[in-house]
Amino acid sequence: MNPMYHYDIHLPSNYDKDKKYPVVFTLHGKGSNESNMFGLVAPLADDFILIGIRGNLPLGAGFQYYELKSLGNPIRELFDEAVNRLEAFIHYATQKYPIDENRRFLLGFSQGAILSMTLALTMGDQLKGIVALNGYVPEFVKREYSLRSVKDVSVFVSHGEYDSVFPVRIGHETAAFFKEQTPLLTFNIYPSDHGVTEQNQLDVLEWLKHTADIMTNEE
Repeated sequence: MNPMYHYDIHLPSNYDKDKKYPVVFTLHGKGSNESNMFGLVAPLADDFILIGIRGNLPLGAGFQYYELKSLGNPIRELFDEAVNRLEAFIHYATQKYPIDENRRFLLGFSQGAILSMTLALTMGDQLKGIVALNGYVPEFVKREYSLRSVKDVSVFVSHGEYDSVFPVRIGHETAAFFKEQTPLLTFNIYPSDHGVTEQNQLDVLEWLKHTADIMTNEE
């Protein structure tokens, strides 16, 4: 099967071919690439399989998963295609690598967060959890997509208090939407623009380890 996306994979340093591992699929922001996301999750490399998925559409020096008509207004055909291709890629990687299908996580920033939340809503409990950093759920997804229950999906949503791309009210609206969908919601605001603070990263790492039931040395 063609994976459809270029990707980087990091297997655990103590890799045992007879074990199954939790996985974090990272989805970058518009104009970025998979390497820029690895730094966020690198501290998990001992215990997780880490897979960075590169958008398939070039944009400047980076990439994107879909194009926009205007800010917050995706070209629907390209967006739908990205959602379908990413779901297929998740299944492809699960078959190819020793991934525990009950501990699959998505972590996305901006455009990657938008896709992570959409995939949670279309895949439901096929995912253990998602981390959505500075994104939103498109209205057409809520209205027109065939949505699955996420009541058993853990969701970490965070937003920058001073986000100049997606105002912080969007973060609150996103959290309110997911609060109605799942009791397993964590929502945090950080004193940042459209980015990820050190505390935001630390909270995400701890959340992922806890949600995947990874015991740390500190514990």
